Order: sequence, then structure tokens, then C-alpha cells
Amino acid sequence: MPLDRRHFLRSLGRSAAALALGSLFGSSTAPLARRAVDEPRWAHEPFTLGVASGMPRPESVVLWTRLAPRPLERDGGMPPEAHVVHWEVAEDESFAQVVRRGEVLARPEHAHSVHVEVTGLTPGRVYHYRFRSGDAWSRTGRTRTAPPEDADVSHLRIALASCQHYEQGHYAAHREIAAQDLDFVLFVGDYIYESSNPRYKLRSHGGPVPTRLEMFRRRHALYKLDPDLQAAHAAHPWVLTWDDHEVENDYASDTSWLGENPHSFLRRRAAAYKAYFEHLPVSPSMAPQGASMRIHERFVWGRLAELWTLDGRQYRSPQACPRAEGDLGGRVLTYCDELADEGRTVFGHAQEAWLIQGLAASTRRWKLLGQASQISSWGIDTPLGRSVYSDAWDGYPRARERLLRGLHEAGVRDVVALGGDVHRHVAAQLRLVPNDDRTPIVASEFVTSSITTRGLPEMAMALIRAANPDLVHARGDERGYALLDVRPQAVHCTFRATEFPVLPQARLRTQAAFAAVAGVAGVQRDL
Repeated sequence: MPLDRRHFLRSLGRSAAALALGSLFGSSTAPLARRAVDEPRWAHEPFTLGVASGMPRPESVVLWTRLAPRPLERDGGMPPEAHVVHWEVAEDESFAQVVRRGEVLARPEHAHSVHVEVTGLTPGRVYHYRFRSGDAWSRTGRTRTAPPEDADVSHLRIALASCQHYEQGHYAAHREIAAQDLDFVLFVGDYIYESSNPRYKLRSHGGPVPTRLEMFRRRHALYKLDPDLQAAHAAHPWVLTWDDHEVENDYASDTSWLGENPHSFLRRRAAAYKAYFEHLPVSPSMAPQGASMRIHERFVWGRLAELWTLDGRQYRSPQACPRAEGDLGGRVLTYCDELADEGRTVFGHAQEAWLIQGLAASTRRWKLLGQASQISSWGIDTPLGRSVYSDAWDGYPRARERLLRGLHEAGVRDVVALGGDVHRHVAAQLRLVPNDDRTPIVASEFVTSSITTRGLPEMAMALIRAANPDLVHARGDERGYALLDVRPQAVHCTFRATEFPVLPQARLRTQAAFAAVAGVAGVQRDL
């Protein structure tokens, strides 16, 4: 369904939907009717998948957990009845000063997951939260609210992360993220992987490629069982968007890279979106409607920064110049007239317009774009012409031009694009015409490497750097995350990294550090 039509339908039923979702997911603190199992005695720990928080606003935050005493079994080992879950939020870790508490139904049709949008909180402060079901208590999580929208804020600390293939390594990066002093984690895609590669397997998914709801639920549960990932969720609120592997590699809108019938693929996409929603700390109002789920959002951090999280899959045009019908997805292209098609898009035209209008109207110092991939060009010059990868932004050059020209023509300054997907740390200039120094730099870009997933070797990266002078830094042989320190005068980016594959006791180091300086588009070395 086109984005603008979905907006219309959502706004038309906003009041009714809010009431229904409040009932389903427990945004109200009113006592629940005793129509569900309450105060059970558990034979097995029900909070095996941990706790999480997300979507920090000045007066609200979303809390998440899921009842799953046997998480890798069907239905998480839960009976088919709804269960009452109690939650509370406190100013202190000992819960002597509880400020909000309530009850919520964990329903079987939602995999007994819990999404609580807690409102009425104080802006700009740390809170602690926990859940209880019968005689079982969850671990305690730590979260925070955003500062008031008109506040003069001195800094914002973000961990930028992406691409955590469970089989290809361990989550040492999440262990370090959990120990950092952060305002939130920004995760920009590939939270789970549907695929496997036996050449790089350190641990196992333990099942085939997921295609049905129960299979996607099991895959999410497996990832959530990792203690380092649980620790990173419990330590900080998360802001999320997705890429392709949450559903299927290189999918675009209703198009499967394997050429699956669109109706069949949309059933798979609906299952994947539902499982994604059930396992992550996103607002109850974002619950998917069939195969559609709005994930793009906007967040404000005082007068310092505004963040747009963007959806580059649900409305994307299929990749250009496929080899043959039924053989879709990304591939290397040298000649392809379809790349010049003005109608091709990554975000969809409605989301593009929403973003450009929002950027043009923003009064915050820094405008941050949280999206899945690398916007700057990374094609390679060959004797036959320039080769580009069709699933990358290079495969959508007119969409990239519309975005960057929109920034330039609207006079939007201090824009920093934040991405992932490509499994390498990148600091780059976003120029009106890529790699053409006769055209202006209009924005800065930082791309994080993967948490675990393998990247390109140094030989390939050397070719990419040589063909793309806009890449100030690009290294794909190490795994890690990016630590961002946003201040009024600069955005500082520190690339944290470790060797591939990531072993259980791996430690990270600083690979490189860069900055985007206020009033000066582009990146530079951070001394």
C-alpha cells in the first residue's frame, strides 16, 4: 500500500486505533479485568529474553519484554492463555521511588510480548524499570527520556550499530556498548539474518531459512538469548530501523530476490514484520497491519539534534537491470539504462517528501539521517566503464541526487547521514555529484561496520577507495560499531573495531576518528 494512502487510513482511524492498541498492549495504567492468568507460579524462568526500552521522547519511553519460559520451542513454551504482566518505573535502581506502574496483558496472538508506552515522565532523566509475572521478576533495565525540545543541550552520545549475523561471530561490540555512557543506541538494520553461510559459521541458527511466523519468532528469540545483546538492551534505550535480512536478502517492496510470487512473498513479509515488532521496543502504535508497518520516525534531542529514522525497504523500487525474470536482487552492473530512470526510489516518493520537508523546517543544530546503507558512491572504474552494485545507493542514482539536491536547494546545513549494511567503517563527503570536486559538499556521512558479519578484504577496499575520492576513510576487514558524540560545534565519530571473526572474549580498539564541524559540510580527521 503506498505510504500516502497508509497515512490517510491511519489518521482516519487514529482515535479508534489508539483505544484498541491501549487495550492490546497496555499503555493504560488502569487495572485490567481479571480475564487472564494472573499471579502464576513459574516452573521455569519466563523472562528468558530479557528486557528492553526504546523510542525516548521528552516525557515517554517504550518498555518491552516477552514471556517465553522455553524460548526456542513453539509459542515460547507458553500456554494459549493471556497472562497479566506487572511493570513499574522508578527513579532509583532499588525502586524506592516508583513513579509509574501498571498492568498489561501478554497475549498469545502476540507471542506473549509486552509493549508499554510509559507517559508522564520527566524529560532528560534516567529511569529504571522491571516487570513481574506471578512469582517471577525480570532483570532491571535502565532507560532515559529525551530532554525538553527547547532545551540547550551540550551533548548527545549514540552508539551506531548494524548487521549482527549470529552465526558469523560473537557480540563483543554489544558487551562494550552496554558499558558505555550513552543516551541511546541507534540500530540501522539487519537485526537478525535469515540466511546462513557455512564458510563463516562459528555458532548455529539451528534451523532453516525462516518463511513463517513461528520460524521468524524462533530466530528472533535465538538472537535475544545472547547475553551481550541482552545487556546492551537493558543498559540503554534503542532507536531502530531495518534493512533487508529481517525479511529476506535484497528484497524491495513486494519483490523477492528469488522471484517468489508477490502474494506469497507478502505473506512472508507480514510474518517477518510481526515477529520484528513482537521482539523489539517500538511503540504499540507501530504494530504492523498485515504486510505493512510504519517504522520511519522523527526524534528530537533538545535544540541540539533532530534524527530521522528511515525505511529503505518497504517502498523501494526493485533493483535495476536484473539478469533475467525471477533472478532479482543486487548484482554488479556496468551498463544499465534503467539507472537513469527518474522514478526509481529507495524511500518511496512520499517518504522522500516527508524527509526533505522536515529537514528544511528543522531549527536544530544537527540533522541526523538514520538509514540502512552507505549513501556515498563506492563503485569501481573498469576498462568497460564504472561498475556499481545495484542494491546500493549507486543503483538508485536519481534518488540520491534528489535527496542531496533537495538539501542543497533548501539551504539545509549540518546534515550527517548515519548508515550501516556494507560491513565497513566509512567516513565520507556527500557531494552534489559524487566524486566531482567541482560540485559542493552538501552533507557528511558516517557508516558503521557490522557487529559480526564479514566485510570486503583490504584488496577490494583499496580499489574502492582509489575510485572514490569522496571516501575519506573506508575499511572493511574489521567488525565493530561507531561511537558518536554530538556537540554544538561538531559531531565526533570514533570507529571501534576488532578482528574478524569476532571471538567470545574479543576486545575492541579505536580504528580511526573523524568529525563533522558545524557550518562546514563534510568530514575531517578528528585530532
